[in-house]
Amino acid sequence: MKRFLFATMLLAATAGFAQPVQPLPPGPMETVTVSGIGRATVTPDRFTFSVGVQTVAATVDDAVSENNRKVAAVIAALKKAGAQDKDIQTSQFAIYPQQDYQQGKLPRILGYQVSNNINVRSEKVGDAGRLLGVAVAAGVNHSSGINFEVSDPSRGRDQGLRAAYDDARAKAALLAQAAGRTLGRAVTISEGVRHEQPRPEAMMRTMATAEGRVASADVPVESGTQEVGYLVTATFELR
Repeated sequence: MKRFLFATMLLAATAGFAQPVQPLPPGPMETVTVSGIGRATVTPDRFTFSVGVQTVAATVDDAVSENNRKVAAVIAALKKAGAQDKDIQTSQFAIYPQQDYQQGKLPRILGYQVSNNINVRSEKVGDAGRLLGVAVAAGVNHSSGINFEVSDPSRGRDQGLRAAYDDARAKAALLAQAAGRTLGRAVTISEGVRHEQPRPEAMMRTMATAEGRVASADVPVESGTQEVGYLVTATFELR
């Protein structure tokens, strides 16, 4: 009887100290992180070109007066051809003394060069060559080129981002298969830096006649297309 009572008390005491078994915490999630690139091709819908007039004369007044007259003629011709006031902007006006340097002597001023540059911008891409030709015929004697632009940077973004994500997922699936695993859900997704190829640019060449006058003709230019690259970095779960 005493042994039975002792065994019962011992069992009760042991049961009082028993704790429920806690499940082991799950191990860290195994993932793979890759980057994908997608591209979208868009057509420029705006152009900008820079043209100017340089004149040289013996005095500042003569150089400026001649330059003013020629630049005014260029602007008037552009407006007559359809360019609006908001499309034409002066970008630079400069006066440079033309000096003769001889050893042991002070520089001697031979004359003055005046330069006046204007930028022309328009959303009528098809008018680019015609307006360039008009400017050349009106007296322009130098140009720094023409740029074709996409006014809305979001154009093509959806297509490019989807392509970049698909590229990232395809890479992740290949790596998972190589490791004998299967690809799970995307855990994180981030957009990287957008990459643009250089914008198409056509340099203008001025053609002069024997009399020194600029030939009147449209300048052949091509707007081409612009390719924009998108980068997506994604982390996927491995199973």
